[in-house]
Amino acid sequence: MIAPTSTSQRGKRALDLALLLPTLPLFALLLAPLALLVLLIDGRPIFFGQPRLGRARRPFAIWKLRTMTTEPDPNDRRPTRLGAWLRQRGLDELPQLYCVLRGHMSLVGPRPLTAADAERLSAACPAFEARFAAQPGLTGLAQVCQAQGAAATAELDALYAERRSVALDLKILLRTTWMNLVGKRRGALRVDLPLIRGRRVWSA
Repeated sequence: MIAPTSTSQRGKRALDLALLLPTLPLFALLLAPLALLVLLIDGRPIFFGQPRLGRARRPFAIWKLRTMTTEPDPNDRRPTRLGAWLRQRGLDELPQLYCVLRGHMSLVGPRPLTAADAERLSAACPAFEARFAAQPGLTGLAQVCQAQGAAATAELDALYAERRSVALDLKILLRTTWMNLVGKRRGALRVDLPLIRGRRVWSA
């Protein structure tokens, strides 16, 4: 795999900031009432934080609006009254824009994993390791392709890490917007593993 040049990495960061900074007031206005709704309907805590692995496996804290109950045993937790609605619309992910602003995440990239999931999935699918060459993102190639299963996700994350560029990020962001407008199933790219391995994802 050929790593992107520092110039392309700077271009990716510049794209993130160019898209994010002008819209921050809008997102803040959206996040504030959603946080208040979580507090009023589901109680505290309002936010959920968890360590995740970023580029080169560097740890950082990811933040979401809380959508699950708070039982001590994670296996007992269930979506809150508001949580399912937030998750269906991706609104619980809005606090991650702070991670993008700080440079821990990008708008586009493989979804960040916990350390335990990274070890488990990398052992099952060695292609998962390639994802750590890229900054994790709010959306990614695997998401716009609605990847099913670890093998397909690993292949798509590896393909993105190999080919990432400003142009590819824009394509993924536009496809993500389209999916939000028409629905995930209707708007997703249709790919399968042979197509992924043939490196023709965008011809689908």
